[in-house]
Amino acid sequence: MRALVFDDGLRLERNRPIPDPPPGQVLLRTLLAGICNTDLEVVRGYAGFRGVMGHEFVARVERAEDTSLVGRRVVGEINVACGTCVTCRAGRPNHCPWRTALGIRGQDGVLADYFCLPARNLHPVPDEIPDEAAVFVEPLAAASRIPEQVHLRPGDRAIVLGDGKLGLLVAQVLALSGCDLLAVGRHEEKLAILAARGIATRMGHQGLAGADVVVECTGRSEGFQVARHLVRPEGTLVLKSTYHGTMEADLSRLVVDEVRLVGSRCGPFPAALRLLAQGLVDVAPLVEAVYPLDEGLAAIEHAGRRGALKVLVRP
Repeated sequence: MRALVFDDGLRLERNRPIPDPPPGQVLLRTLLAGICNTDLEVVRGYAGFRGVMGHEFVARVERAEDTSLVGRRVVGEINVACGTCVTCRAGRPNHCPWRTALGIRGQDGVLADYFCLPARNLHPVPDEIPDEAAVFVEPLAAASRIPEQVHLRPGDRAIVLGDGKLGLLVAQVLALSGCDLLAVGRHEEKLAILAARGIATRMGHQGLAGADVVVECTGRSEGFQVARHLVRPEGTLVLKSTYHGTMEADLSRLVVDEVRLVGSRCGPFPAALRLLAQGLVDVAPLVEAVYPLDEGLAAIEHAGRRGALKVLVRP
């Protein structure tokens, strides 16, 4: 099979063996895959990953112990937990210390003709959701994690910092809370996607401060300092960015201002599927290009361009 592999460099392999699913896992045929900022950070060294890249997907089940799954169109949660440790038994499999993560940590990803994932990770896709929308379920679930962690009231002033792919999804999700929301970015054409849905937008953060909740989605280390400036004392700062490397931060000011710092990662797939099925979030304007897998290297290059929106790969 074909696969986009990172191993001391990025390459497209054309004769990689089709994986044989271990017990409890299924063989999936990729229908459509997405490239996100984390994939680009993997190429820069994030998490030290080596293997087949990619974790955003919609796929069809090709082989499974439960034959009723065969032929189903599915999306899937990317964390593969052990299921037996204290953390898993406590209901926190996404934080299993022994977990692997699809295309990020110890588990080959989806930018290939075929890949494997445990059956328990899968969620069937309703017929009314097309592949081009279903491929957004994983990042939309990540956006939907925020309301699980932070209670946004209608009177709260919230800022989403960053108008990249995730920032555009986060803003649409938070807008459903009825909060006083402002999306701050650097690209007029991206912010126009949110403005068309009635979400207030602004170019640049100069002069802003005092937000109750700030969600940092810039994908850059310097985004933390900007977000810290925007949040009020006793406010909440939600971090969504992942990137290779470290940053410096004045943690004493967080203490003095009693700022609540919330790390936010993977989220609820059923909620994301409902948002898409009900048309409450629009992902169509976020698709910038679709490449065949044979042009996977070009797809990664395109996704890494400054200001690029979602690039999809169709095997």
